[in-house]
Formats: sequence, structure tokens, C-alpha cells
Amino acid sequence: MKNQEVAEILFKVADLLELQDEIRFKYLAYRKAAQTIERLSQDILEIYKKGGIKALEEIPSIGSGIAEKIEEILKTGKLNYLEELKSKIPIDVDSLMGVEGLGSKRIGTLYKKLKIKNIKDLEGAAKQGKIKNIPGFGTKVEENILKAIEFSRTAKQRFVLGFVWPTILELEKKIKSIKYVHRIEICGSVRRRKETIADLDILTISNNPVKVIDTFTKLEEVKRILAKGGTKSTVILRNNMQVDLRVLPKESFGAAMQYFIGDKNHNVKLRRIAISKGYKLSEYGLFKEKKAIAAEDEEEIYKSLGLDYIEPEMREDSGEIELAMKHKIPKLIQLSDIKGDLHMHTNQSDGLNTMEEMIEKAISLGRKYIAISDHTGFLQVAHGLNERQLLKQKENTEKMKKKYGNKITVLSGCEVNIKDNGKPDIRDSILKQLDVVTASIHTGFKGSEEKTTKRTIAAMENPNVDIIGHPTGRVLQKRNPFAINLNNVFEKARETGTCLEINSFPTRLDLKDIHIKEAIKNKIKLVISTDSHEVLHQEFMQFGVWQARRGWAEAKNILNTLHLDKFLKNLK
Repeated sequence: MKNQEVAEILFKVADLLELQDEIRFKYLAYRKAAQTIERLSQDILEIYKKGGIKALEEIPSIGSGIAEKIEEILKTGKLNYLEELKSKIPIDVDSLMGVEGLGSKRIGTLYKKLKIKNIKDLEGAAKQGKIKNIPGFGTKVEENILKAIEFSRTAKQRFVLGFVWPTILELEKKIKSIKYVHRIEICGSVRRRKETIADLDILTISNNPVKVIDTFTKLEEVKRILAKGGTKSTVILRNNMQVDLRVLPKESFGAAMQYFIGDKNHNVKLRRIAISKGYKLSEYGLFKEKKAIAAEDEEEIYKSLGLDYIEPEMREDSGEIELAMKHKIPKLIQLSDIKGDLHMHTNQSDGLNTMEEMIEKAISLGRKYIAISDHTGFLQVAHGLNERQLLKQKENTEKMKKKYGNKITVLSGCEVNIKDNGKPDIRDSILKQLDVVTASIHTGFKGSEEKTTKRTIAAMENPNVDIIGHPTGRVLQKRNPFAINLNNVFEKARETGTCLEINSFPTRLDLKDIHIKEAIKNKIKLVISTDSHEVLHQEFMQFGVWQARRGWAEAKNILNTLHLDKFLKNLK
């Protein structure tokens, strides 16, 4: 049984316990255990096989009681305790939790007051105007619920790239291990690193396509076969993602890669350029009077058309072809360019790991500096630190600087909340003592564009605020960005020297690619950070770098590609 499957069962237990008003520590314990298992680098089944229940108890956040539950899940594939909880409160928690604005408390209230068990019940009650009359809800909440239901329906048609990436890597590894596969390439929107994807295109080279297709369709990840031919197969994976696998000859592989990576408009424009030069371009190659000019290597296709090679992330007909014709394609940032991570949380606020554990992980990833940026003030849901606790944590970071000085520099910092009036929820006299301060909006998402923009601008005018975190507040497939005038924000950021964050967390990726491109045009200082809440989240930096590449960012556009001394000089 996979880690994710075990974690999902424990998450469901946590949600049901919270719905039934169980003691807080009980449902928090299950949630924390689920989060830990979800991000384990080792297979939990293998851990159990090697060391039994005692080995499970050695995993952080897993006590003896939960270890026994995990053992039951691993042995039977289910958990009787979960079924008992479901029988007490028959609610479709999974679907209801997917609606923005509904947490366990509100779901529990809706069940008690209106017997709402699922999305259908929820939508019906909202349309009949029943929800607005419940204390704590009101007309606005009722309207937002209807909007959120519609949004969740459209959002579920796609997959968040960062969340399905481990599945894609595992699938790639298994296909690569097939005896007859000589080369494999992931193409399509995944290769362009779009933040959400609908399906997966895989190209392979083999002299025995029938064997490759046959082996591929029998992989354990495959739930259903939609089509199976001599050189192509379409399947549905167990996570419901569609995968197309094509087996091609070496001679036309580059042309096929070019065709299946670029989006439709990019490819149409390339074909027009080919025609203007007396060529014909297709997925089989670039031809002149039936003679192949280039086909095996996609870079040769661009070169033969008189263009610079265009990186996959740029191939969406947004000006990249014109730049390639002028030989002005930017040298896009790479993960290896990143030297520091400025946004991470420890178990002092809502993180899972200690400061030292976060530091050790950063060292293993080759980071040269990090900033500890736990939540502050009134954000109690994230256990925000008060001023006394924040100063105590600063003392601790100073100790860490000395301890790890020859390996990494640990900077003191925090993620303050931007209040309604634009002020941080920690006094300036405290903030000025920290190395790096990130300020973010965590409340009031429904405010007007004017109000939200004013809040952000006011925060940037504070001389102690260095970075604006996740500037548009969006959460992919759950919450749209809040209304904000980014042109005004960019202008103020340039004026004040405030950095804007490209948040690497898979469901955020905020700023969006088009906003990154605009920020670069406006000469705005940008940073890429992970917003890590546990050690393995630090690996999300790759997704932020991909997002930056989609925004055509070069290393010179990202502040945390600089060595520490230059980075600090570029802060306020």
C-alpha cells in the first residue's frame, strides 16, 4: 500500500474527529501523522516489513495508538475505526472539504442544522436560501459557497503538477526499465511545466513497440486501457489521469518531441515559417521536397528554421518565436542557480519539523543560506508567534548561525500578517531586529481590489518589510486570486525596493507566470521560496524555478541566486 493511500485514510479520520467535536489533540495527532506519512521519503510498507510496529512508532509524530491503526491499514487496506466514525456521522467529508470556505466546523454545523451530507445537499440548500439564516454564515457566505461549488467542478478536471509529479517520475522510471525501451521523454503540458495538467504524453524509442505497449498496459498504475495499438496506447491511471504512450523510430524522434511539447499555436507558427522557407514541418520531420532536413534532433529543427532553440517552458506563442528569430532568447534560470530559501516554517508555528531538521535538509540540498520565517501574531490557526516568542526564536537562529556557520547561514525572519490597514501584526521595533521579513495577506480575501491593493502597498511602504509573500493569495483548484491591481503593486515594489515572492508550493505557484514576465519587464526584485512546512517541502523549489522559467526569468532576475552578501545588500 502506498504512502499516499495510508495518509488519505488518516486524513479522513482527522476530519471526522474534528466534525464530531473530539478533543483537539486527538484529531491534530491524526492529521500530523498523515502529513508525516504523506511526505516520507521511504515506503511505509517497507518500514513496517523490516521493523514491524516498533519501526512505525519511531517515525516522528506517530505514537503507539496510531501505529496500530497504520498496521491495520497496511495489513487489510482499510481501517475499522474510520468506518465506525462514518457510521456516527454519514457525511461526504472529502467533497465538502473541497469547497472553499468550508472547514470541519462549518460542515458540522451544516449537518446539525440542515442535515447536509454532500455537495448535492449543499447546493440545494444554498439555492433555496437556507444557509444564510444560520448564525455565522449569512448571505455573502451562501453566495460564495455556490461560486466555490462551480469553481471546484471545473478545477477537478485537471491535476496539480506538483502533486502528480512523484507519480509521473515513478511511471517514467518503470517505462525506462522496460527491456526494449532505448529512450523516453515526457512531453506535452508537463514538459512545458504548466501548473495544472489534464493528461500526460510520453514518447519512447524502441525496435519492439508491441512488447513495449504490452508491458506498459500491464503496469500496476494502470486502471483501465482505453486504446491499445501497435505503436500507441492510451490508458487511465489509478489516480484517473490519462496517459498516451507512443513508440517511435529514432529517425523521427526529435520532430515528434517538438510536435508534442509545443502548444498548438506555437506549432502552427513554426509550420508557417517552414512553409515560407520552402519546407514542410510535421511530427515526422522537417522536409524539403520529401527529403528530411531535420528529424532526429529537435534542436536541429529550430536551427534549420533559422531560430535559436526555444526552451519547452516558453513554447506557447507569446513572443518566444520572434525572440528566437532575433537570437535574443533569454537564458532561463535553473534550479542549480538558487542559493537560498527565504520562506520556511518550523514546529514553532505550523511546521512539522524543528529548526535544526529544516537546516540539515537545506544543507543536503546545497543551499548556502535560509531564513526561518514562522507565522506571527493573530494567525492563531497557524499558531503564530507573539513578539516575545519571536525574539526568543531570533536568539535560537543566532545559535544556529554559530553551529552551522561553515555549512550554511541561518537568517532570522518571520512571515507577518498584513492587517486590514496594511500594517504588520508585529511592531516595527521587533521586525527591525530580524534579517528577512516576509509579509503576506492571510485574511480578508473577499475585499475589494482597491482595499487589497492599498493593504499590500501600505505593507511595502514599511521599511522593515523585505518580501511580499504569495502576492495574489490564490490556491490552485480551491481559491481564486483575490482582487488586486498588480500594476500598482509593481510600481510601489520598484519604488520601495520590496521583493515579490514566487511561491513554490504546488498549489500556490504565486506569482503566476504571466505576472512574473510583467514583473521582470518592470524591473521588480523577485525571490523564489518554498513556503516549506516540513523538510521535504524544501524540494518544492523545483516547481518555483519552473514557474519562473515559464515567466522567462533568468538567474539575474531572481535575488536569491546571489551570494549572501550581495543578497542582503539588495534587501531594504
